[in-house]
Amino acid sequence: MVQHAEEERALGLRRVVVETAVGPVVARVGVPSDGAVVLLIHGAAGSWRGWLPVLRAASRAGRPMSHAVAVDLPGWGESPDPQRPMDAASAAEAVAAVAASVGADRWTVVGHSLGGMVALALAAQHPEATDAVVLVSPTGPAVLETIRHPLVVGRRLPWFAGMLLVMRVLDALPGGGRPLLRLVGRIGLLGRLAAPLLADRRRTDPEVLAAFGEEVRPAAFLRATRSTRHGPPLRWEAVRCPVRSVRGRHDVFVGRDDAAWFAAVLPDFAETRVEDAGHFALAERPDVVLEVLGALP
Repeated sequence: MVQHAEEERALGLRRVVVETAVGPVVARVGVPSDGAVVLLIHGAAGSWRGWLPVLRAASRAGRPMSHAVAVDLPGWGESPDPQRPMDAASAAEAVAAVAASVGADRWTVVGHSLGGMVALALAAQHPEATDAVVLVSPTGPAVLETIRHPLVVGRRLPWFAGMLLVMRVLDALPGGGRPLLRLVGRIGLLGRLAAPLLADRRRTDPEVLAAFGEEVRPAAFLRATRSTRHGPPLRWEAVRCPVRSVRGRHDVFVGRDDAAWFAAVLPDFAETRVEDAGHFALAERPDVVLEVLGALP
């Protein structure tokens, strides 16, 4: 923990706890640049630490993201479970509350995996404040359909359907399966279990794999998937800003028509396909994520 605190300071970030409508949210925040920040939203198996490869790469390139705001969504990382049922819209409002707490009135929002849905919800709810959205390995219609109909549609995305099943089994174990996940991480098997999500786990920072084992929370994962099934539909027509996507070619959570679907519902959408990345492009190719961020209009 001390090591991470020192790195946070080196990256220009500090730890804050912000009261929101769904409960306290822990975040690492920098200083807005002319009132603007880059909001970093993790997916349904992570925390703010998932963005460390991107933050480190920016620092190494001489462009530190000292205006970043990286949240732990309610129920993830250091943030306690939400005080009421959540969906993408309420998660987005919690993120907006964190941004407001540091004095930001504009943002570019970057979301990984299911965090991409939160990013788009934020853009729909606050179009005047959202300059752009970057989706990293985003959740698309294929995953959403698998969540709604796992037995019928699951064969199209067998790895995601399998993960849903594993999370349900783990959630029924003592401690919600987290003690078992920590044990798997300690004995070095987690990298093998996570291999389908990565293009080449040998090229992935071992710390990222270790954090994955610590951060996976079956109950929170299932809660997030339920929210996508029962929450209100996203108002796609309200997303007016540019939306860019970074997708690994080996992403096992992507449907064949996902990119075309995003392009059909979003007025300004473009996707960058990365040959040597899977579902964790933010950890496998953080340089590409930074390139896409730097090329925003």
